[in-house]
Amino acid sequence: MSLTSLVGVILGVIALYVANSLWRAKKSPRGSLPPGPKPMPLVGNIADLPPVGVQDWVHWVKHKDLYGPISSVTVMGQTIVIINSGKIAQELLGKRSAIYSSRPKLVMASEMVGWEHILAMQTYSDRFRAYRKAMQPYLGSESAVAPTNPLQEVEAHRFLLRVLRDPKNLAHHIQTEAGAVILKIAYGYTIEPHKRDPLVHIANLALEHFSIAGTPGTWLVDMIPALKHVPACLPGAGFKRTAQAWKNNLENVAEKPYAFVKQQMENGKYQPSYLSNLFKTGYPPTGSEEELVAKWTAASLYTGGTDTTVCAIETFFLAMTLNPEIQRKAQEEIDRVLGPRQLPKVADRKRLPYINTIVKEVLRWHPVAPMGIPHMSSEDDTYEGHFIPKGSLIMPNIWAFTHDPETYKDPMTFRPERFLATEDQQPEEDPSSYAFGFGRRICPGRFLADNTLYLSVAQSLAVFNVAKEVENGVEVGVEAKFQPGVISHPVPWRYKVTPRSKEHEELILSVENEHPWGESDAPALETL
Repeated sequence: MSLTSLVGVILGVIALYVANSLWRAKKSPRGSLPPGPKPMPLVGNIADLPPVGVQDWVHWVKHKDLYGPISSVTVMGQTIVIINSGKIAQELLGKRSAIYSSRPKLVMASEMVGWEHILAMQTYSDRFRAYRKAMQPYLGSESAVAPTNPLQEVEAHRFLLRVLRDPKNLAHHIQTEAGAVILKIAYGYTIEPHKRDPLVHIANLALEHFSIAGTPGTWLVDMIPALKHVPACLPGAGFKRTAQAWKNNLENVAEKPYAFVKQQMENGKYQPSYLSNLFKTGYPPTGSEEELVAKWTAASLYTGGTDTTVCAIETFFLAMTLNPEIQRKAQEEIDRVLGPRQLPKVADRKRLPYINTIVKEVLRWHPVAPMGIPHMSSEDDTYEGHFIPKGSLIMPNIWAFTHDPETYKDPMTFRPERFLATEDQQPEEDPSSYAFGFGRRICPGRFLADNTLYLSVAQSLAVFNVAKEVENGVEVGVEAKFQPGVISHPVPWRYKVTPRSKEHEELILSVENEHPWGESDAPALETL
């Protein structure tokens, strides 16, 4: 395709978008769109999208002061509705979830990289319902995930050991813990205990790619889908080569562990798992819808549950670095309730109310997905006189909900006490009503993720002190900064993690005697 032809295609697509937008505007007498900045001719509000590298939740929260709690922009004929009010989000995405539960097809992330097969990116369809039905018995309630409690407790204990031996690689150890739990549950797979696991590595790479590929407004091809047909050899088409490389990696994330479980079952030495349970009635025919559901729901367990959990645990450690007095209160509660030589378990959770408030405050202080994943409306609708056309992208600013000063006093401060009832105070709203999504798109793995976060918080506080790094006798400055992206991790900071005492160090070390390391399944992947 020549450059002249490419320009012609782009201009033609723009003309179609504009014509469609004008047709829809004339077609609907139901009211105007939610307020927003004035669009430019042809391209609409393309200049009003968040610049690359900017935190999009901070960009969009400015709309609340400028245009109110619900606003909109239109880019190349595509309406984007921004919600900066938790009440409105619950009304539209919760109570009206029948028409707000679909997903947009982000060309880069979904079509080109392949994330369209993952549960989180499924449109509201028969396949989406089949995914949820397959996963519900294993994840859909506290009782459903209860059989995984011992596994999570052991992996949390092993996490403590890794941190004790190598405290500088905290983020890596968090990824290892989350990966060990989910891969065992999904596939019965045992990770490499002491070195980089190949499956954890490629899955983490895929999640990094998704955070970039799935951010609305980042890729021109999302606004001009015809660009996906541009030859990869042309100047400016590097996004196609990037998409192909990311696609290859994502396919390995789904295909390799799926083949691993089949191989293990055929050899008669498999570990019980989500996928092996699905296989008990027979392997789905190759290329069938049943195979796709089995393969990609298992992959969804990992891709949907690890990076979010990793992000939340990282945020917890950042908060503890900045708030030593909160650590002391939490450690006092653990020592008083359990004694000094006990690690908290799931069964202890009801007896540790202050630990629970820390878990809630981690979810509130910095939601792991500050803008969530966009919903898409499947029908025309109106809200308080504003017209929301079918096919609109609905973007809930979860960060804005959890930092609304009318809901949370002093919202920028990490203050777990806000969730405790006292004579002078009613508990503030539980942030889990926002943090795990809305309506029919609520996270199916929320009970599992919540357990993993609680155990990591409780066990870490039981045995470690977290502080700022000291250099030349002076504490290194630390700020609460977070990276842009669909999943927003803390910006790396300087910290120091040390055992609270010799006795606590011995408690950490006891895991190798109580729960010896299992043999890794990584070598089996090499034959697949």
